[in-house]
Formats: sequence, structure tokens, C-alpha cells
Amino acid sequence: MDSDSPSSPSGTSAPPVFLTGAAGHVGANLVRRLLDDDIRVRVLLRPEDNNEALEGLDVERVYGDLRDLDAMRQAVAGCHGVYHVAALVSTIDGDDAHRRDVFESNVLGTRNVLQAARESDAGKVVVTGSFSAVGYDLDDTSAPARESMPFYPMERTMPYERSKAMVESECWHAAATGQEVVIATCCAVLGGNDFLPSRVGRTLCDFANRKLHAYVDGGFEFVAANDIVQGHRLCMERGRSGEKYIFSTQFQTISDLLDHFQEITGVQRPRRQIPLGLMLPLAEVSSHLLSRLYPSYPQRFTPGAIRLLQLRRHADTSKAREELGFQPSTIRAALEDAYAFHFERGAITNTRAKRPERAVATQA
Repeated sequence: MDSDSPSSPSGTSAPPVFLTGAAGHVGANLVRRLLDDDIRVRVLLRPEDNNEALEGLDVERVYGDLRDLDAMRQAVAGCHGVYHVAALVSTIDGDDAHRRDVFESNVLGTRNVLQAARESDAGKVVVTGSFSAVGYDLDDTSAPARESMPFYPMERTMPYERSKAMVESECWHAAATGQEVVIATCCAVLGGNDFLPSRVGRTLCDFANRKLHAYVDGGFEFVAANDIVQGHRLCMERGRSGEKYIFSTQFQTISDLLDHFQEITGVQRPRRQIPLGLMLPLAEVSSHLLSRLYPSYPQRFTPGAIRLLQLRRHADTSKAREELGFQPSTIRAALEDAYAFHFERGAITNTRAKRPERAVATQA
């Protein structure tokens, strides 16, 4: 494992916080919040990944792989407080190699981070969970889901969903041995600092560039990037060990999002809606072919994604509100941040698209 250790951003000798997944959407926003709070940060990166999100930031960088326990021991040593955000996120079934990669990265990677943190006495660990690993009312899938509802494995689920349910089991096992572990359950993220970019970020850019000609409806819970960052900080400061907290800003249908897109970008939304019942078999065929012939090609509507949209799941955030003081913002503000971010980066090439009404936030 290699490292690069610049001076502390706060100029103090306090031990750094350890953060995995800093190159991703949640991690890129969280690392900026920590720096704004004058907290030293050590980030785990893989040299082969796109680490643009960390450019220009005064953080300590270490390089290694979550699946390497010895590398995690070296990476966590000397830190106090751990945010384990990294995960291999995927909505495809993939082949055997893909499913093994998801399992090892997410489940074994989490086990390694927890063990390394425990051995080095690094303090509380906040693990990013997934709303797709939270259970729901089987008779009314749109009824608000609570943290206490168990994951339902008796239907077709994505490898990613199953892996995140297993991640929770790793956390509860660690908590049962006395380690301080809290799960910050994340919904679909909207907002700026979306460097990779995310699925919704790509869709927003395609919409503004008039490349989105049809849509499928359905709905899901979305969380503003600032809100899920707030959730992680609240979990670290006030979260009870062995507990998970759901963080969401608002349920939205795809049609709701397109209305926001139209108002923010000035581009007319597509009129053609493809029924989910028709889109599902098409997605089954296209995802099967793309996964095998063009595995690196980004797939927008996979069978797994369509299934989640069909469920129209809602989240109950009362536990996070009452225990932690969570106060969500708005979907509209998150989408305006996202549009401003992508516009400034030159991803919006349609000259008829509106200029953003809000500037990109500047953060150290």
C-alpha cells in the first residue's frame, strides 16, 4: 500500500478520520463537508480508479484495496472515526465473475474495514447502507418502510441488494462483539460533486442535451447529497451502535423528476412513456446482451432498476428525525446543484439549455 501525506488541513495534530469511497458521489460530498468542518481526513483510493473528485483537496491519500485485510490495517492505523462509504454499486445480474466481485468488494471489504478499525482502536464506524436492503410491506410495497423491516430474499433481487443485506449482517456481528458501528441508510442520491457521474446525473445530462426521447414511470426514494452527508455526520455524532437510520429527502416518480428537469434546464421533457410492463422484457434481453458483449457499457434501465421503480417504495425517516435531529432539504435544490455542477464541467452541450440559476458551491 502506498501513501501520500500532506499537512493537516486544520493545522492540528488531531488524528485523521478515515474515509473509503471518497471518489464516489456520497464520498466526494462527505469529504468536502469534513474539510469544511476542519477535520483531518485520510482517504482510501485505488490508483486504477477515476479519482478526479479528490483533485486539489488537502487530504491524506492512501492506496489499497478493500479486499486486502493487511492493506486496510495499514490504512486505518492512527485514525479515529471511520466512514466506510465505498461499495461496488450495480443494478445488473452479471456473470459469475461480476457477482463474486460484488460480494468480495462489498461484504468482505466491509468485514476487513471493521476488523482493521477494531484492531487499531479507531473508534466508531459509520457504514453506508442501501435502502434496497431494507424490507417492505409485502402486501403494500408503497407503504413507508422502517429500519426494523427485514430484507425479503424470497424474490428475484440484484446481487448488489443481497450484498448490502449481508453488509448489514457484518455490521451487526461486529456490534455484538462490542464494536461501535452505525449504518447510514442511503436512497438514490441527487446533487453536485457527481464526478463519475451517477445514474441520475447521466440522465440529467442526457435530458439537457436532448438525448432522452422516452421514459418509464415508477418511483423511488431520493436523497439530496447534502442530506445524506448530514446523515453520516449525525450517525457519527449521535447514532446508537448497532442501529441503522434511513435518510431520504423525498419520494419522487420519474415523471416528477422530468418536471424538475424541464424547469431547471429549459428543455422540453419527452412525451413518450413506455409502460413498465413492456419495458421489463425489453430490459431483460438488452441487459443480457450488453452484460456479455459490452460489459463496460452503462445500462440505464436494467431489470433490477425497473423492478425497484415498480415497487414505488417509500421511506419512513422518523427514526432519524427523532433520534438524530435529521432535517431534510428539498429535491429541487439538489437537482439545481447537480445541474450547475454538470453545466460548469461542460457536460451540457445543448446551447439552448438554460444557464444554471445557482452557482456551484465552492469548497476547500
